[in-house]
Amino acid sequence: MRRALRLAARAAGRTSPNPMVGAVVVRGDKIVGEGYHRAAGEPHAESVALAKAGDAARGATLYTTLEPCAHHGRTPPCVDAIVTAGVRRVVAAMRDPDPRTDGKGFRQLKAAGVEVEQGVLESDALRLNEGFVSRIRRGRPFVVVKLATTLDGRATAPGSRELVGKRAAREVTRLRDRLDAVLVGIGTVLADDPALTVRDLTGRDPLRVIVDTDARTPSTAKVIRAKDPQRTILFVARDADTRRTNKLREAGVLITTLPRSDGGLDLGAAMRWLGEHGVNTVLSEAGPRVAGALVRGGLADRLMIITTPIAGGEGLPALAGVTDTTQLKNVRVRRFGEDVAIEGDL
Repeated sequence: MRRALRLAARAAGRTSPNPMVGAVVVRGDKIVGEGYHRAAGEPHAESVALAKAGDAARGATLYTTLEPCAHHGRTPPCVDAIVTAGVRRVVAAMRDPDPRTDGKGFRQLKAAGVEVEQGVLESDALRLNEGFVSRIRRGRPFVVVKLATTLDGRATAPGSRELVGKRAAREVTRLRDRLDAVLVGIGTVLADDPALTVRDLTGRDPLRVIVDTDARTPSTAKVIRAKDPQRTILFVARDADTRRTNKLREAGVLITTLPRSDGGLDLGAAMRWLGEHGVNTVLSEAGPRVAGALVRGGLADRLMIITTPIAGGEGLPALAGVTDTTQLKNVRVRRFGEDVAIEGDL
């Protein structure tokens, strides 16, 4: 199962709206086939593993990180492929929360005479697919809020354009590659003009999401002039200036209007919109105002605070407007050069 989980993780950021799934076929003490779901529309992990196993799958055990699907989508049900291949036993890490399967896959396998065991390394599987589970159960993506701060908890420092060093910046770029979308506010766009790409890393660029209440994003911004502007989404207020929104729309980006709330936009509505459009995971690289609003609204699931050894920051505190005390869970501390990252679940 650990091998199946490692295989599944290879497709991080590439399977949405589907989950990440890995599968391993074992006969005796030998792996005879393995595979993972590479992208939406491509064969599921179980089918890939069974195809590689061929005749050796008959009487074998199939280990899979998720309950085999029992519905027709872009690909046929995996349950049918398992039964046809003659697999004797299926071991699954977790049940599929998708109501189209949700236990149906296990029931169909048992009805066909296949032995079923579930719950092996379940917590690992749930963490692997926390975005998919969040979207299915809560109707919104799993949101990671990343902030870079000074020692005194400020998001900017006099004379410092980039707070963190190269090693920490590379880790953030790696996160962009592994999560579906990256979100920033208009303040970040106007101050830094970020491209929101994976830059010098070999990978794929995430969906770019801009929270821009009054449609102030310049048409010259990098997120607008990107080679694939259709992968830039601007959330603006319903009463934003029509001329500005039309100009941005003509540039090829997607404009979505939302109601105003909490001094800006209704971020809950923004997250629901992303969930409805198949986004499983979001990395917020926004500044203190948006980050604080996400936390206050109960929309942030994990915090990643990267602290740089600079004292005497300026501007707003990292999580503006957050006054309630919250103890992070599953805390992890890592060092990137001189920078220290504290990461934990809310």
